[in-house]
Amino acid sequence: MFSKCFRKIKRRGEEIEPHEIFLDELAQKKEKEIGFSEKRLEIPLSQKKLKILYFLFLVMVFFFFGKVFQLQIIEGKKFSELSKKNVQRLYLVQPTRGVIYDSSMRQLVFNKPSYDLVVNIKELPCSEQRKREIISEVSKIISQDPYEIQRKIKESEFQTVLIKENLDHESLILLESKIRDLEGFSIKENTIRDYVEGPIFSHVIGFCGKIGAQELREKGDYSVTDYIGKQGIEKSYETLLRGKPGKKIVKKDALGNKISEKVFSEPEPGKSLVLWLDAGLQKKLTEALSEGMKNVDSKKGAAVAIDPNTGGILAMVSLPSFDNNLFSQGISDKEFQKLNQDPYHPLFNRVISGGYPVGSTIKPLIASAALEEKIIDPNKDILCEGKIVIPNPYFPDKPSVFLDWKTHGWTDLRKAIAESCNVYFYMLGGGYKDFKGLGVERIKKYLELFGWGKKTGIDLPGEIAGRIPDPQWKENYFKDPQKKIWRIGDTYHLSIGQGDIAVTPLQVAVAFSAIANGGILYKPQIVKEIIEGSASSPKVIKRFKPQIIRKGFIDAANLKIVREGMREAVIYGSSQVLSDLPVKAASKTGTAQTSREGYYHNWVTVIAPYDNPKIVLTIVIEDVEGVRFAALPVAKEVLNWYFKR
Repeated sequence: MFSKCFRKIKRRGEEIEPHEIFLDELAQKKEKEIGFSEKRLEIPLSQKKLKILYFLFLVMVFFFFGKVFQLQIIEGKKFSELSKKNVQRLYLVQPTRGVIYDSSMRQLVFNKPSYDLVVNIKELPCSEQRKREIISEVSKIISQDPYEIQRKIKESEFQTVLIKENLDHESLILLESKIRDLEGFSIKENTIRDYVEGPIFSHVIGFCGKIGAQELREKGDYSVTDYIGKQGIEKSYETLLRGKPGKKIVKKDALGNKISEKVFSEPEPGKSLVLWLDAGLQKKLTEALSEGMKNVDSKKGAAVAIDPNTGGILAMVSLPSFDNNLFSQGISDKEFQKLNQDPYHPLFNRVISGGYPVGSTIKPLIASAALEEKIIDPNKDILCEGKIVIPNPYFPDKPSVFLDWKTHGWTDLRKAIAESCNVYFYMLGGGYKDFKGLGVERIKKYLELFGWGKKTGIDLPGEIAGRIPDPQWKENYFKDPQKKIWRIGDTYHLSIGQGDIAVTPLQVAVAFSAIANGGILYKPQIVKEIIEGSASSPKVIKRFKPQIIRKGFIDAANLKIVREGMREAVIYGSSQVLSDLPVKAASKTGTAQTSREGYYHNWVTVIAPYDNPKIVLTIVIEDVEGVRFAALPVAKEVLNWYFKR
């Protein structure tokens, strides 16, 4: 019997050993001890579960079919265009920028070739290791920190990133030999501006610089390698000078190699500009002003010459100046910081942006207003005893005293202008005893008619309006209750160009141009013509006619009397140094107080020739120590040269 138990048992083709039965029995006992119950190896699914699985399968099938329909039919065109961009891209073709000439067609600006290194982020290798290798190689060639290159790429909001502009010759040669292996990087041909005698013309012409991120966001047809006008004429006439860029389509294979290039539209070259500027006069005025400032130990000054019959700017100088070639050819951070932190602000155009007290320069305008309002006969004499005294009703022993620079004796209007008599103009402006003056309201009215306190509208960026103080301005400007009050002394100070008045040299020249030409206030203009073609055969596209702001606001006969007073200033008065010029001249000087005691802004404005004015020259030299001639010798040297050449 024992032997039967150990016989092999067959089941469905398998033999089961007796010991396996014994072990299985032991395993079942063990499972019962630890709480495991016997499980069936196969459990058939219910019909409900099968239906759920079937439904889910159908949903998934419909989802995939729907997605395919969306991608292929609904959004097929969109993704087709995106795929094309992987092999073809649209590029802007830079137009040739127009150049700039002076009034005699002397070329002041040239274009010269330049090359920039850029990277297209989408064309960089996917492998971070390969990307680092390429950037490392590029950094060695252009001598730039690889981390700086990586930062530019990482922080850029644009697909194309400018890595280095205006490549030097050695770097360009090395890059051209290796550029096929530097995936994503390319060399872009460009042009930069070459400014003739940059520092002499920089405040007028301005400069071009690489386009900034904000400008790139605002402009639709610029790329990261483009230059754009930043200051001066380059900025004011950017659209005309730049022209219209063309477009081309470049196809590349999967490795980034160019397959074909097709020009979609040709670029339209920019127009060129002819200025009213006289380059010779500009250079002479710069040299003379610089020397004149040096003679009185001044660091800042400005000068402007204008044609009183057109409003055309013949010369415009602001010192200290700067070399605009630094910006057009890629200024370094160190150079920019040096310019920007210079205490004398060489980037600042003092002619249009500097607001100054004008001193006695204001007197011909006050005289014009007084004659127009008929408050005085030009031949009436007023006794000047060197001062006027205004009683103080609250403190009789402390009257207000307003001094003149000397005692002039009996003085009429012409002599008052010629000798710059303060007492006479105190009375014309603010009145005295029984004499009724203009008053602050009428002073402001006439100064504004002459163009002060408002922008002239010159075709240069950065012009300020200046300031003519009045009771309302003073009330709003000051916080101290005592300083808010407009007093008679404020009117007196305004009448001789002192106090809180702020006028630009350009505004002075424009106002005196109206005195010179008999009462026409012209809008000042830098650009005379827009042309196409070369200097030898230019085609005029547009000629800017003189623009009249206003006329007839002062009677021509009254202005003639004022000019006679300015002529007498040259014959025997404050401008006698100009008496030996090649032509007759009329002039008015000015000495304006500054915040530094003992230091003054020294002014002169000259009209010449006196009988048929062709030029109005205004000069101001800042912070001159003591009361002395500083601007007059400069005017004499320049006008001597101008009428003798």
